[in-house]
Amino acid sequence: MTQLFRSLIFVPGNNPRFLEKAKKLRADIVCFDLEDSVPDNEKVNARNLIKSALKSRQSYESSIFVRTNSPTSGKISSDLKEVVQKGIDGIVIPKVNNVKEMEKIEKILSKLEKTRNLKPIQIIPSIESAEGVVNTYNIASFGKRVYAVVFGVFDLLNDLGVEYTKESEGARYSRAKIPVDAHAAGVVAIDAIWQDLKDSKGFAKDCKLGKSLGYSGKSIIHPDQISVVHKLFHPNKSEIFWAEKVCKAYLESIKKGKGATIVDGKMIDEVHFKQAKSLLEVVK
Repeated sequence: MTQLFRSLIFVPGNNPRFLEKAKKLRADIVCFDLEDSVPDNEKVNARNLIKSALKSRQSYESSIFVRTNSPTSGKISSDLKEVVQKGIDGIVIPKVNNVKEMEKIEKILSKLEKTRNLKPIQIIPSIESAEGVVNTYNIASFGKRVYAVVFGVFDLLNDLGVEYTKESEGARYSRAKIPVDAHAAGVVAIDAIWQDLKDSKGFAKDCKLGKSLGYSGKSIIHPDQISVVHKLFHPNKSEIFWAEKVCKAYLESIKKGKGATIVDGKMIDEVHFKQAKSLLEVVK
C-alpha cells in the first residue's frame, strides 16, 4: 500500500464501535491502540478485537498500524504475537529509548514474519523520553523497516518533570530536534497530538508550527482533525519536486533492470517510490 504520513489517528483497540467506524476514516494511517487508551484489564480483549478487525482488512480505506505497549512494559511480546498477522501494515512502538530496544523487537518481528509467511512490516518508533530524544537519529536510522518517527509530547514532559501547557515550553528543544534527526536519517517525522478538541484555532496554529519545524504530519485523536491536518500538511513545492525526482529516477532504474537507486546521495527503494507517487497523486 502507498503511504503518506500526514495523519496518524489513534483508535482505542478495546472499543468495537470505534474499530468499526474506523473503516471509513480517510486518515493516512489508522492506528489501533493497545497502549494508553486501553486499561490493563482490557489489554487481552483489545488484542482479540484487533485480531478480528485485521481479518476484515479489505474494509478499511487507510493503512492499518497497531500501537503496542512500550518496550519496558513487559507486554510487547504478547502484543506482537497476537497482532502481527496478515492485514497489518506496521506497528507504532511507544516510548522507544534506544536502539537496543529496537533490536529486541526486530528479532521478535522477524521470527513471527518467517513462521507466518508475512512480508516485513513497518515500524514507527515514538520518541517520548529524554533518552529517546538524545538517541533519535540512531533510532530513526535503525533499519529498512523505519520510515517515520513520531513525537510524544506528554510522556516527554512527564519524564522531564515539566507540566504540560499548550505552548509546551519544556518541549521546544525536543520538538525541534526530532524532525532534524529524522530527516538526517532519511525518514519523516510525525508531530505530537493536540489534546484540546474544542480549540480548533489552537490546533490549526499548532499544525502550522509543526510543519514549519519539518514535520510531515500529525498524530490525532478525533476524525474531525483529519481534514484540517491534510489541508495544512499539504505538500509544498520542494516536496513535490523531490517526489517527481524520486519517481523519475526509480522508473529509469526499473527500465534498466535494476531496483533501488541513489537520488542526491540517498538510497531510494520501492517503498520510497510508492510514497512519492502517492504524494504526487494528492496534489493532482
